[in-house]
Amino acid sequence: MRDLISMSLRLAFINVVLVRHGLDEIILATRLLRPVRFVLYLLPWNWFKKHEASRPVRIRRLLEDLGPIFVKFGQILSVRRDLLPEALIHELSRLQDAVPPFDGQHARLIIEKAYGGPIEEHFAEFDETPLASASIAQVHCAKLHDGTEVIVKVVRPDIRDVIVRDVALLQFIAARAEQHWPEARRLRPMDVVEEYQATLLDELDMLREAASASQLRRNFEASELLYVPEIHWGLTRPNVLVMERIRGIPVNDIPALEAAHVDKKVLAERGVEIFFKQVFVDNFFHADMHPGNIFVEQGSPEEPRYIAVDFGIMGTLSPNDKRYLAENFVAFFNRDYRRVAELHIESEWVPRETRVDQFEAAIRSVCEPIFERPLKEISFGHLLVRLFQTARRFNMEVQPQLVLLQKTLLNIEGLGRQLYPDLDLWVTAKPFLEDWMNGQIGVKAMTKELRRQVPMWAEKLPTIPTLTADVLAQARNGKLRLNMHSESLDRIDRRLQSLGRVLVLASGAASTFLGAVIIAANVDGEIHIFAGMPLVSWLLMSISAGLAVSAWVYND
Repeated sequence: MRDLISMSLRLAFINVVLVRHGLDEIILATRLLRPVRFVLYLLPWNWFKKHEASRPVRIRRLLEDLGPIFVKFGQILSVRRDLLPEALIHELSRLQDAVPPFDGQHARLIIEKAYGGPIEEHFAEFDETPLASASIAQVHCAKLHDGTEVIVKVVRPDIRDVIVRDVALLQFIAARAEQHWPEARRLRPMDVVEEYQATLLDELDMLREAASASQLRRNFEASELLYVPEIHWGLTRPNVLVMERIRGIPVNDIPALEAAHVDKKVLAERGVEIFFKQVFVDNFFHADMHPGNIFVEQGSPEEPRYIAVDFGIMGTLSPNDKRYLAENFVAFFNRDYRRVAELHIESEWVPRETRVDQFEAAIRSVCEPIFERPLKEISFGHLLVRLFQTARRFNMEVQPQLVLLQKTLLNIEGLGRQLYPDLDLWVTAKPFLEDWMNGQIGVKAMTKELRRQVPMWAEKLPTIPTLTADVLAQARNGKLRLNMHSESLDRIDRRLQSLGRVLVLASGAASTFLGAVIIAANVDGEIHIFAGMPLVSWLLMSISAGLAVSAWVYND
């Protein structure tokens, strides 16, 4: 009951703010109040008012007035150019995660409670004036007793209650949207809000952020591309993070970079390389790479190195998503639109019943005009947006796990073009992706996978007889149950068919070749070459015959 009252009060406050910004038409546009929409014209304040600001500007100001949780939600929506008008996207991208700081004395008390003692036991100096303040936490400068300079990040008091309250409201709105809005099934608003909630709650855990920073630091330990500050684990708690203090040039401070003679072309290209390394090699990427979180190290202008901070939002992809994404990129680079369409269907990003030829034609109509322009004039991020807009016609569903990646890619490309306007993202990225794809297929990749799998199977081998006996006993007693969706069964059936085809063809070729060797061998084991045919030709003919026979058997 208390939660219902709290939500009702919050909704009432939101309605007041909507009216204040002249957006009360949004209230009356809801399904419930649509029949009384005429009331909008009877309200006295609507008779004479004229809004100087456009609706997108008023929506941005609305989110700012509603507080940090709505600001963050607006920031996430700002990358969904496939869903929202360009003017609104422009305004949402201006949302700043800047929140008035809370009292430094309060921060001191939070730290002392976390440590269970006076702050002076751990820090020789602690500056109560915040260095920076954001919606989840604020940062203070400090110095350890050995003279090491650090920053101390402190979670805002009572912020968890604010997050739970506002996310519950967003879930309520998303649920109503799924109920009454036909487009909602494709957009999956509940999934988007749940993903947003998980991201926010993860940001509250300073131990998780510290672990993410440590992982990213290890990933780039031997690299000159990116520096990640060191975590002081002995002083880090669930609501307090202590990290090495860094000094660098803000990446968007172009005059300062020019004064330091930083090679901006190299800097832009290294930013692209860092992104693709994080996503495709490490499968662990910084998903909040806006200019406020990125600095440039001073001291080596010809080979500049980035410095990253704020590791509260990190992203990963499943192996399947990563492979499909890489193949999509390579197919785009090669203008293989049919492969792009097939990949979207195989990954089930669009419904399986989608006609490949129609989807291919739609993709071609988007890409071909762009490819006719010089590569340096092509925005990779905008191309993805156009493709998502096209895919909407084919009922492509929003993929929440890819939203963070899309946001990061747009940030990287925008940053790169700001540093070096002639940045050619395609030329920079293509060799990297092709090398990565080559490492995922062929003998080298198979050997790597076997090395990974064999120890796992070796550990399980002793338990296989027992498990087999248990399964057979359950089957005999009628207790064996398989809970699978039809889609999963179809997917398994397709994979088994593919595996069966490979096994039959391979075994047929091997047996034909083996048979040829046996026939060609005499009693002494010496191999004869019939009619003077070269050995290589004989081997190729044998394998071809085996493949043909195997294919005939399989199709039969």
